[in-house]
Amino acid sequence: MGRGRVQLKRIENKINRQVTFSKRRSGLLKKAHEISVLCDAEVALIVFSTKGKVFEYSTDSCMERILERYERYSYAERQLIAHDLEQNGSWTLEHAKLKARMEILQRNQKYFMGEDLDSLSLKELQNLEQQLDSALKHIRSRKNQVMHESISDLQKKDKALQEQNNVLAKQVKEKEKELLAEQAQWDIQHNQTLDTSSILPQTLLPLDTIGTASYQAIRSSEREDEARPSRHRANAVLLPPWMLSHLD
Repeated sequence: MGRGRVQLKRIENKINRQVTFSKRRSGLLKKAHEISVLCDAEVALIVFSTKGKVFEYSTDSCMERILERYERYSYAERQLIAHDLEQNGSWTLEHAKLKARMEILQRNQKYFMGEDLDSLSLKELQNLEQQLDSALKHIRSRKNQVMHESISDLQKKDKALQEQNNVLAKQVKEKEKELLAEQAQWDIQHNQTLDTSSILPQTLLPLDTIGTASYQAIRSSEREDEARPSRHRANAVLLPPWMLSHLD
């Protein structure tokens, strides 16, 4: 049969208890050595027997250094816990203060709205009235200031728009002048073209437009001029030389 699970309770038999202590102590020291070698951990083990005898194990025999490190860590942890407790206490106190202040502000808001005024005395009502008058003065002053600033901004915008309008009007006038100059130049060129077209038909007038009588008279005079030289030539040929000399 296999070993059963040992019940974890104090061994009543003194001899058995001493034997178990010796065995478990050796195993515990062995496990501490193994974990320090395998995991490169710093281990410090201290065991006191029932008779007050001490058994210890430390990595590389540096028990004092490990204990000092443990003390520093324990002190820092205690300080952190104390700070957390103090901070929690301060947060609790701060929460109570903020809650009381919020209740006062809510109550004052109701007073300013004219609610729950029955519990106020005459002096408290007078103080409330003075606070409301002062608040109204500040509100009116701020309102007037905002109105003046708005009017000033509108005046500046109006002035800027007027300047922009003047610039645009000036540009429109300059554009109109340019268009008028172009129109005048175009009219001059058009008139010159019309004058040239009205002169050319008179110089190049065809013969068909001349009167028939004038044309016939011109042609008859040309025929006469052509016939005269031929007659002189005929006479020159027919007359003898002595007559020509006598005529001279």
